Amino acid sequence: MLRDIEIEQRLGQQLPLDALFSDELGRPVRLGQYFGRRPVILVLAYYNCPMLCTQVFNGLVSTLRVVGFDAGKEFEVVAVSFDPRDRPRDAAAKKKAYVDEYRRPGAAMGWHFLTGGAGSIERVTRAAGFRYKYDESTGQFAHSTAIYVATPDGKLSRYFYGIEYGPRDLRLALVEASSGRIGSPVDQILLYCYHYDPKLARYSAAIMGMVRFGGATAVVILSTFLTVMWRKERRRQRYHPGPLPGGEEGGPGRGASSLPSEAREEGADPLRSAERRH
Repeated sequence: MLRDIEIEQRLGQQLPLDALFSDELGRPVRLGQYFGRRPVILVLAYYNCPMLCTQVFNGLVSTLRVVGFDAGKEFEVVAVSFDPRDRPRDAAAKKKAYVDEYRRPGAAMGWHFLTGGAGSIERVTRAAGFRYKYDESTGQFAHSTAIYVATPDGKLSRYFYGIEYGPRDLRLALVEASSGRIGSPVDQILLYCYHYDPKLARYSAAIMGMVRFGGATAVVILSTFLTVMWRKERRRQRYHPGPLPGGEEGGPGRGASSLPSEAREEGADPLRSAERRH
């Protein structure tokens, strides 16, 4: 059985947005109704799972409370049950529990819990590379755990395995999936320095990106320092001019001191100047 249980990354795979489901109120919906404007965190679970699925939701809520983005504003959370026996009442109970735990205003508008028939479930799980097996002896499903980040147009962008998810990794995945429409300049810098590693299913430091960023930062700092020093020197020369040629000091009245000595003497004693001329 275990060889039939795996999650195969299918980055760039288009999700079947026309797949039919029911929401937690029992209303018929298409998967695509939750796409189009924001990136989506997709959760494949079943609502009566006694252990792993609950851990997935717990881990997701804990991470999202740290990430800083708000469900319903910057992204959507869409949970799809892969158990066709789950009903809207099961979805509604699960939604209430985790919206209450999330503790953000308006969170109910950003969390969606869907149920559906075997055909629609198969289409979504196959697109995501999610393989699981029903164990008749226990009445439970054997499955692996992950959450998936999809772009607003419904293409799978990032996978995060397990039941705990790094806040930095999930935030960067949402920023990247949104094509920069959410996030801050700091997020863009981090994306320049960190790249998603499909083998590790997390973001790792991109050495060349960090080197380039460090070099660019050094150039900016040096340019700023030189500009500041140049301006300070200009101000110093303006208020404290240096000596004029010949060793005489500049400053107010310097024009008189630069006249020839005879002219200065004549200016000082007009009578003596007149006697010399005669």
